Amino acid sequence: MKYLIAVLGLLVVFALSFVASNDKRKIRYRPLVIMIILQIILGYVLLNTVVGTVLIKGFSGIFEKLLVYAGEGVNFVFGGIANEGQAPFFLGVLLPIIFISALIGILQYFRILPFIIRYIGLVLSKVNGMGKLESYNAVASAILGQSEVFISVKKQIGLLPKHRLYTLCASAMSTVSMSIVGAYMTMINPKYVVTALVLNLFGGFIIASILNPYKVTKEEDELVVQEEEKQSFFEMLGEYIMDGFKVAITVAAMLIGFVALIALINGIFAGIFGISFQEMLGYIFAPFAFVMGVPWKEAVEAGSIMATKMVSNEFVAMLELGKHTALSARTTGIVSVFLVSFANFSSIGIIAGAVKGLHEKQGNVVARFGLKLLYGATLVSVLSATIAGLFL
Repeated sequence: MKYLIAVLGLLVVFALSFVASNDKRKIRYRPLVIMIILQIILGYVLLNTVVGTVLIKGFSGIFEKLLVYAGEGVNFVFGGIANEGQAPFFLGVLLPIIFISALIGILQYFRILPFIIRYIGLVLSKVNGMGKLESYNAVASAILGQSEVFISVKKQIGLLPKHRLYTLCASAMSTVSMSIVGAYMTMINPKYVVTALVLNLFGGFIIASILNPYKVTKEEDELVVQEEEKQSFFEMLGEYIMDGFKVAITVAAMLIGFVALIALINGIFAGIFGISFQEMLGYIFAPFAFVMGVPWKEAVEAGSIMATKMVSNEFVAMLELGKHTALSARTTGIVSVFLVSFANFSSIGIIAGAVKGLHEKQGNVVARFGLKLLYGATLVSVLSATIAGLFL
C-alpha cells in the first residue's frame, strides 16, 4: 500500500509542478528520470542499508564531536547559568553555530571548500542537464547558506536572465547551510537530516527543471566564482565567528517572535472558532501529508507541523514535532525529512534582500517571483519526504 501512495505522491508533486511550469514544451524528461532514479537509490542506501547507516553515523558523529567542542566555548562564557545537563535551547543549540561557522571559514580560507564545491558541481551538471553555475550554486548553498552563496557568484548576478536567477534562488531555498546542520541534529534524528540534505540537492533540480525549464548554451555556461578579498587568517576567523554569532542571534530573535505570535493566533482562533490556527492549517496540509506516506489518522497532526514550518521556520516546526511524541516512527521520519529546508515565507525576504544587496534590479526581480520560489521549494520538500517514505 505504501508504494501505491508513494506513486500517488510523486504524481501529485509532478502535476503541481507541471501546472505551474513556465514553458511545458521545454521540459526535458531524460534528466528528470535519471535524477528521480538517483533519489530513490540514495534514499534506499541511506535509510535501508548498512552502508547508509555507517555513512550517517560517521557524518553525525563528526557533528556530535564538533558540538562537544563548541560546548567548551559556550560553557566557558555561560557556565553556571544552566543546571547540569539542562542547557537552554539558546546555549545548547544556537550558540554552537558560531564554532561551526568558524570551521567553515577555515576550510574556505585554505581553499578546501571551494575545491569540493566546484568539482561536485561539475559532476552534478553532467547529471541534471543544467549549467555549471546552477550546479555550483546548489552545492555551495548547502554549505555556505542561502544568503552567503550569492556573494560567491556576484560577478554574474547582474548578467543572469530571470529563468537562471530563479533556479539559483530555488536551490538556495531548498537546501540548508552546513553551519546549522549540527543544530538540526540536536532536534531531530540525524539520519533524517542527512537523508534530506542529499535528496533535496537533486529534488531542487527536478522541480526547477519542470517549473522553470530551459537549456544553457555553451556560450552561457560560464562559472565565475568571486574570490574573497585576501585577509589575514585571524581577520577571516574573526569575520566568520561574528557571522556565526549573527546567525545564532537572528534565529533566536525569529524564534521568540514566531513562537509568541503563533501562541497569540492560536489563542484567538481557539476563542472564536474553538480550534487553534495550527489545527486549522493541519486540515489544509493533511492531504499532502497523506500522499507523502503519513497514515491518514496522523495526517492532520503532521499537516499542522508542516504548516508551522511554512508560516514560521523549520526551527519552530522541529520544536513542535518534538512535542508530538504519540506520532508513529514512520510519520516522524517523513515529517522530519520535510522540515529540513529553508522553504518558508521569511526566506523570500532573506534571499531577495541578499540579491538586492549585490544588484538592486535583480533583487526586485527575485521579490516578484518570491511566491513561486516558495511554491517550488515546498514541492522539493514534499518530493524528498515522499521518497524517504518509501523506505520507512
